[in-house]
Amino acid sequence: MEITPNLEPLFGTRDENVRLMEDALGVRIDLRSDAVYVEGPEEAVARVRRIFQDFEALRRQGVHPHNGELNGMLRLVVADPATTLRSLVDSGKQRSAGIKRTVQPRSVNQRNYVEAIEQNDMVFGVGPAGTGKTYLAVAMAVAAMNAKKISRIVLVRPAVEAGERLGFLPGTLQEKVDPYLRPLYDALYDLLEPERVDKMLEKNIIEVAPLAFMRGRTLNDAFIIMDEAQNTTVEQMKMFLTRMGNNSKAVITGDITQIDLPNPRKSGLLDAINVLDGVEGIHFCHFEESDVVRHALVQRIVRAYESARPQQQELPLGLEEGMQPPQDHETRSTVQPQLPAKPQ
Repeated sequence: MEITPNLEPLFGTRDENVRLMEDALGVRIDLRSDAVYVEGPEEAVARVRRIFQDFEALRRQGVHPHNGELNGMLRLVVADPATTLRSLVDSGKQRSAGIKRTVQPRSVNQRNYVEAIEQNDMVFGVGPAGTGKTYLAVAMAVAAMNAKKISRIVLVRPAVEAGERLGFLPGTLQEKVDPYLRPLYDALYDLLEPERVDKMLEKNIIEVAPLAFMRGRTLNDAFIIMDEAQNTTVEQMKMFLTRMGNNSKAVITGDITQIDLPNPRKSGLLDAINVLDGVEGIHFCHFEESDVVRHALVQRIVRAYESARPQQQELPLGLEEGMQPPQDHETRSTVQPQLPAKPQ
């Protein structure tokens, strides 16, 4: 294939995109001074040619995906023969109408998640940190509102401290809960102009509220997102799931490895995964460490904790076996060592 101007971004940082195509499609790509040589099975070579042609066509249209986004798109293209770079960009434009940046799924699970949100009224996104669960949900909510499919967005989060005790926070009730809801604000400001976000928050078109405020409400014509669902109790989860009104969608996101409740076994998210499995109209999307789209280190950190978890779980069990059952007061008093008398 002939070399076209500005082809370098397709190769990626340290040729990571080339290695991705080579490993996934079973080809060998060689860049020489006069052309790009591709060697491999005929069908695989044709798919590589299509990738190069699509990239060139998109570049001429003024579409320049940055490296992380392009790498994610290529992962989808090599995983599915029916997917092309052009089709991904077109679907991304449709979903990103009115949003200041194009929101593009970067893995197969992320694409399944986005499609599930489009096709189902309730979706659970469960997986490790950095997999885009909250960000994609907020993006889909904003796109739905811009398309006039819903009239408001309700963002909910349980106000649970992550292993810390912050004490009494100053200010009004809203100012007290805002620190807990900051990740949802971050996603909104990243997707929309700050002035527009502030105006929508002021008019209550976008409502950001702690879970405790949901009791007794019916949310009609709304896109409801609950973040950090692993920190809900069973009762709170049931209360939230029954808030849905007519023409509403609900997306529940959480990471079952980061439960901050005193008793992790009573997490409402864990309970919902078991109770609601197989219920018509509810879809569960499970993310993996390979779906992490933050800094490359985040993926390695998640993998390290996953591999260390079995050892950490075995330790308390061993300790429990070695511990003697607690004795009553009389028994304890008989076995306590006698202390020497104090000198007079």
